[in-house]
Amino acid sequence: MSIKIERIASNLIKEISYILANEVKDHTIRFVTITDCHVTNDLSFAKVYYTVLDVDKKKEIATSLKNASGFIRKKLMDRVEIRHIPELEFIFDESIEYGKKIENIIEKIHHDDIEK
Repeated sequence: MSIKIERIASNLIKEISYILANEVKDHTIRFVTITDCHVTNDLSFAKVYYTVLDVDKKKEIATSLKNASGFIRKKLMDRVEIRHIPELEFIFDESIEYGKKIENIIEKIHHDDIEK
């Protein structure tokens, strides 16, 4: 990935996070954390990875993010200085849950070794 694409992706993360926290009226997505963004080389699509504290509301939040993507793109047009704002696809980031699962397994193994 080129430096330009990485810089744009980083800027998108920062601006989308700000828009979600301060400008979106839907309260279900106020506490969404943007973890990563992958932009295609032609800047036509961006996969935006997010996570939430309340995993039980994952489907509801995914629907809300999809519905708010047009509003978010409109706000990005004013903030990000590129000709064409990419289409946004929001994807739930499974890596944090996976990391917690691995951490629990290691902790259990360590606890079992201490008991022996």
